[in-house]
Amino acid sequence: MIASRILFTQIKLAVFKNGMKHKTSREIERKFLIKRLPVKILRSRHFPLLQGYLANEPGGRHVRLRKKGKTASLTFKVGRGSSREEREIRLSPKQFATLWPATRGRRLRKTRYEIPWKNLKIEVDIYHGRNHGLVVAEVEFPNHASRRRFKPPRWFGREITGEKRYSNVRLARE
Repeated sequence: MIASRILFTQIKLAVFKNGMKHKTSREIERKFLIKRLPVKILRSRHFPLLQGYLANEPGGRHVRLRKKGKTASLTFKVGRGSSREEREIRLSPKQFATLWPATRGRRLRKTRYEIPWKNLKIEVDIYHGRNHGLVVAEVEFPNHASRRRFKPPRWFGREITGEKRYSNVRLARE
C-alpha cells in the first residue's frame, strides 16, 4: 500500500512538475457483455493489446501500463463506475520494456475492435489467455446526458458498468 502511494506521487510529480506530455480527461463510459459478435467486426479496425498494472489501491486508483499495437502508454486512473479521471503518458518502446517486468502476475491480453456506431465508437475487447471466452463492449461518451440516452444495439448483452468482477484490474489478477 505504501509502495503504491509512493508510485502515484512519483507519477504526479513527473507529469506535472517536469512538463511531460500527457493527456488528462474524464472517462465517461458504459460496459456490456456481448451476446453475439456482429459480422461487421471482421472489417473493423483492430489491435492487439497488452495491459499490466504497476499499482492498484482501493477506491479505484491504479497505474496501468499498456501497449496497443506499437503505441505504449502509462495511465493513472482514479474512480470507479461510469465516470473516472484519467491521465495518460505516452512511452517509448524502451520505457515500456523497462517497466513491463514489474507487472508480472497482473497482466491481460486482448484484441480490441473499434466499431463506429451512431457518432460514437464501440470498443469490443476479445480476451485471451486465462480470460479466454470473455467478450466485452465499452462505449465512451462525451457527456453524462449522452451516456443516459444511449440505447445499446441488439447484439449487446447485460450491462456490467461498475461491476468489479469485470474490471480489467481484477481480470489481470485472476
